[in-house]
Amino acid sequence: MPKMKTKSSAKKRFRVRPGGTVKRGQAFKRHILTKKTTKNKRHLRGATAVHETNMVSMAAMMPSRGI
Repeated sequence: MPKMKTKSSAKKRFRVRPGGTVKRGQAFKRHILTKKTTKNKRHLRGATAVHETNMVSMAAMMPSRGI
């Protein structure tokens, strides 16, 4: 049987942490930043975890990453 491939878009956007959670970047921080408040942009800094309800689809996109 051939190996299952990881989706190229998923491996560029997500990283699997040692505990099994998946790290993702924040949305809404790329463009049209002038109308967003400083507080809003500050809270969008850094990375966050993928929600547990989306982990089934994450496992389908990244089968070889051990989710």
